[in-house]
Amino acid sequence: MVRAASEDNSRMSLRIHSEDKALLIRAAAIEQTDLTEFVLRHVLRAARQVIDQAERVQLSERDTLLALELLESPPAPNAKLRAAAQGLPHPATTS
Repeated sequence: MVRAASEDNSRMSLRIHSEDKALLIRAAAIEQTDLTEFVLRHVLRAARQVIDQAERVQLSERDTLLALELLESPPAPNAKLRAAAQGLPHPATTS
């Protein structure tokens, strides 16, 4: 069952196997930091990376060149595009 994230406080708890916790404690000790700081530093970095990858569109070189070509020399509008444009509200003109 998925629980909704609580945004009303700064605490977070999670269940972890004792072997995994021992591993995190050992890594935190190697970096001479406490467990909270170690986990936050690494989890926040991973979260930023996940969000960055999800929000970024990566094109191949071929697709990048095609997109640039279409921006520089767009094709003429077809009948569907012209019809859709006619259905748009006209901007108010000032006199």
